[in-house]
Amino acid sequence: MNPLVRLGELGQSVWYDYITRDLLRSGELTRLISQDGLRGMTSNPTIFEKAVAGSRLYDDDIRRLADQGRSAPEVFEAIAVSDVQQACDAFLPLYHATGRTDGLVSIEVSPALAHDTDATMHEAERLWRGVSRPNAMIKIPGTPAGLSAITGCIVQGINVNVTLLFSVQRYGEVIGAFLEGLEQRRRSNLALEGVASVASFFVSRVDSKIDPILGRSEAAGRLRGKAAIANACLAYRLFQETLATPRWKRLAQSGARPQRPLWASTSTKDPRYPDTYYVEALVAPQTVNTLPPETLAAYRDHGRPEVRIHEGVAGAPAELAELENAGIDLARVTRELEDEGVEKFAASYRSVLATIDTKIGLLV
Repeated sequence: MNPLVRLGELGQSVWYDYITRDLLRSGELTRLISQDGLRGMTSNPTIFEKAVAGSRLYDDDIRRLADQGRSAPEVFEAIAVSDVQQACDAFLPLYHATGRTDGLVSIEVSPALAHDTDATMHEAERLWRGVSRPNAMIKIPGTPAGLSAITGCIVQGINVNVTLLFSVQRYGEVIGAFLEGLEQRRRSNLALEGVASVASFFVSRVDSKIDPILGRSEAAGRLRGKAAIANACLAYRLFQETLATPRWKRLAQSGARPQRPLWASTSTKDPRYPDTYYVEALVAPQTVNTLPPETLAAYRDHGRPEVRIHEGVAGAPAELAELENAGIDLARVTRELEDEGVEKFAASYRSVLATIDTKIGLLV
């Protein structure tokens, strides 16, 4: 059996961390859905930057929109919305077949707004209206400023993908923001059934940050490559604990769906680790794993699907305690990763706008 399809049978939805126009037009996305069990798609400014800069597929649209007097940000939003709409349409049958659980496609608010609650909320509402698809998701960074925006979007029935989560503490705050949004909807006698949310918890970047700090220390040999998975396992434990609370059970009785953990950044950055290292460790029921093309192809070829998360959850506290004893301040590391993640996406956003500006100068 295709290992990707098997992941779905084990309760983990495979989404694609990639979007480009040729994927949508060539029929490849339809094949991935039908043959590989693909259940959703995520995008971000870095993915769109590569898509626009790396091909001429968008040149006609850029020329047409520029002729209409659109600015580079307006051109970018128009082409991003168009791609997400096409992807949503491709996933729509799956969205209905899974009872609106999967078949979702994410588009991100501008990362430049990550520390501005009101502006994030305004842009989320505008993108939701612009895409105008029930299976769209708006990505909002899980920064302190993003928490109120998450609640506000849930209240309005906007599907939310909370992104750039690195710490379990911040993930707990995101869960609280999600639950508060549902509770406000219930108090207003609004339906909870159709509101979807995932919490994107980043994985491999944690090891990329911590492994060099360990360096050649005595503990490095046994601790290298352990922090990211242990951190994610504790996030999953918190998810499970939340589902057991009276607060959640009351919402579930009113039709609410869980905000599933989504494992992001699961490609292997260190060549010393297997290319499916993070995917294998985090196979878990009621989760999503969003895979870039190379990792998806690797897992299709030699993945070994089996639920392993419970072993990881059991061992995580001891592993993180050992990391702390080795001098690793995980709270500081995750704060830095959040700041770096926001800046990385903001830099990609600036870069794609610069690329569009250059293309406008050449095409118009």
